[in-house]
Amino acid sequence: MSTYYIPTRLKAQIEACDRHRCCYCLTSEANSGIPMTYDHISPRSKGGATTFENLCLACRTCNEFKSDSTETEDPLTGETLPLFNPRTQKWTDHFTWSLDSTRVEGLTATGRATITALRMNNPIIVSARWRWAISGWHPPAD
Repeated sequence: MSTYYIPTRLKAQIEACDRHRCCYCLTSEANSGIPMTYDHISPRSKGGATTFENLCLACRTCNEFKSDSTETEDPLTGETLPLFNPRTQKWTDHFTWSLDSTRVEGLTATGRATITALRMNNPIIVSARWRWAISGWHPPAD
């Protein structure tokens, strides 16, 4: 993993906007116990800039599985399409929560593809969400 510089002022802007939670799966630092990472939505390796419009907070799991991907296949149709972009798209247009608040569900091809590519419902996070749900935690809408 390469190191790059993000100005302190830009980090603060991103953290305030993203409310200290992953822009993909909405896991918060408080729930995960692990600091968020700064994700280049369009990866630096593909010419993405280190700007507010191209950076968002991501949990380590979403960031690692996303890697430098910008598109993936919809598991339902096999169509290749762009991953969800948290700076230009609204979370609730593409995702919703399961009735028990443990799984992120895709409402669109983009949502389904992003969930699959980032493994947003991996067993560890689903188990953690279940523990949060039985303790009265409710996932944020977006």
